[in-house]
Amino acid sequence: MTTVPAAESQVLLKLTEYVRRTFLEDGDGGSDLTETTPLLQLGILNSRNTGQLLAYIHEEFGVSVPPARITGKYFADLDSISALVSELHEG
Repeated sequence: MTTVPAAESQVLLKLTEYVRRTFLEDGDGGSDLTETTPLLQLGILNSRNTGQLLAYIHEEFGVSVPPARITGKYFADLDSISALVSELHEG
């Protein structure tokens, strides 16, 4: 298990709650959501949901994700998304 900085763990917590509340509230596995749940593979993130998530990231963290970073590498799971948001927030 890797140790994440405190700021990144707060980002992870907020992103997890947002994804659970917004995309999984119908009871289809929201309690099973972890930082490594494959969001793209399971269809939790599709183009519409990714757009909503990007808007939330901008609103909540004041971060605009560059189009070059909106890829499967950065949006595969909550861990990679929170690392991206933390990196962009610091930079």
